[in-house]
Amino acid sequence: MHSKVVIIILNWNGWKDTVECLESLYQIGYSNYAIILVDNGSEDESIEKIKLYCNGELSVESKFFKYDSSNKPIKVIEYRREEAESGGGNEKKIAGLPSKRKLILIKNEKNYGFAEGNNIGIRYALKALNPDYVLLLNNDTVVDPEFLSNMVKVAELDKTIGVLGPKICYYDVNGQNNVIACIGGKIDWKKYAYHIGENLKDSAENSVGVNECDWVSGTCLMLNIKEAPIKFLNSEFFFGCEDVDLCIRLKEFNYKCVTVLSSRIWHKAGQSRKKRHTNHIFVMIADIKTNYKFLKTHSKRYMLYFPLQVIHLFFHVIKKYIIKINNNIFNFYRKRS
Repeated sequence: MHSKVVIIILNWNGWKDTVECLESLYQIGYSNYAIILVDNGSEDESIEKIKLYCNGELSVESKFFKYDSSNKPIKVIEYRREEAESGGGNEKKIAGLPSKRKLILIKNEKNYGFAEGNNIGIRYALKALNPDYVLLLNNDTVVDPEFLSNMVKVAELDKTIGVLGPKICYYDVNGQNNVIACIGGKIDWKKYAYHIGENLKDSAENSVGVNECDWVSGTCLMLNIKEAPIKFLNSEFFFGCEDVDLCIRLKEFNYKCVTVLSSRIWHKAGQSRKKRHTNHIFVMIADIKTNYKFLKTHSKRYMLYFPLQVIHLFFHVIKKYIIKINNNIFNFYRKRS
């Protein structure tokens, strides 16, 4: 039997993205997985809409797949956070069902952030599901049918790999879905974490093999939970760097981080931040605070590197504005033509 993978998805006021992500997962080729959906204190109708989807009363439209009604209804067992932290107890109700016919829903009473929200799911999984791997997946993603099979194959061949990730492409760049967001990450001399391969065109050349890297994006991160000495994210990071921090700590135990180039997902990029904060200045300040904490945790020279990171972040924001303006101009003329 295939190794068991528990997939943890966080939802916060984002049911439309979440049901598209779920539908793509229920159509993958890998057979031995369980999905835990952690609702991080949503204030909209997320839980109701997700249940309608599971009942087959809400279909999903996507340019990446056709909606499949054959696995509906999906059996849902749900827990309050306190019940999940205690190990659940209703797993027998879904034990005999195939992976694509069941969902575990954990309802948090508030937004615990990315790290602790995922940790709640991980703690439940370790107590109730006995997984070989835990995969953290953003809700604003769509997965390729073979993304999980290809990652597990690589993980099974080398037990010194602690963390794996897929090739991540942007969901939509001016109508295209073949633009790479990242194929792993690097950390430069000033301790700045950045993506490898950003804005490259996806091609056959970068779809084969394994890319060893410094860190794997938390957009889609598979942890070898059986082998890894560190099994949780640092919940002191609320706004980012949780993934980089985890990978650094695992590498200190001589575990590798890799990107599996034959595994692919698509990411809408930044949807949770857009919902939470429309003020780009606020986001930049939050990033600065997060990077300061990251540097203080992982570098003795943090006071030397920190000003350089602030300058880097400032120019990164300016670059984003320029790209956004160019895209808006492109879309304006595309609509007129």
